[in-house]
Amino acid sequence: MERRNFLMSMVAAATLAPQEVRAALHRPSIRYLRPPGSLAEEDFLATCINCGQCSEVCPNRCINYFGFENGLKSLDTPYIIPREKGCILCMKCGDVCPTGAIKKVERTAEAIIENVKMGHARVDEQLCLSFQGKTCGVCYRACPLQDVAIKVGRLEQPHVQESCVGCGLCERSCIQMPQAIRVIPDYG
Repeated sequence: MERRNFLMSMVAAATLAPQEVRAALHRPSIRYLRPPGSLAEEDFLATCINCGQCSEVCPNRCINYFGFENGLKSLDTPYIIPREKGCILCMKCGDVCPTGAIKKVERTAEAIIENVKMGHARVDEQLCLSFQGKTCGVCYRACPLQDVAIKVGRLEQPHVQESCVGCGLCERSCIQMPQAIRVIPDYG
């Protein structure tokens, strides 16, 4: 009886697997950011040649490469998981990108704000310690664009501004579990 069940499961797996594999190859499974200065997602995927130079030059070692977990189109393309390691906005990845998938951006606040759109941080006031009456401010101190991308109010309550570029350093530094501040990616 066990052999029959095994054979039936193998037949079922063989008929269902191609559909499931196709779905998995086209479905993003994780929340990620592209390196700073990256083109819009479709243009980025069409332009990136998977050379690996952006990760090699990154002093913070925050750039990883997709396997199959984000679909076939993203295979071997660079990404950043902000909770693991945020981007320090050194802009070296754009300097070495041979195709322009990651644009060269001058390392000034003005140029970064104008040309970097990795995502935008959002604060969950229900989780944030500063909104619960306990002063924190860790996310503010982690931000490379303090008082421009994020400002603090009473008890160091964080208020994310429109000029947030989504580097993820605030999310990485948040002491709450789950984190009270998250970067929502800009894949467009």
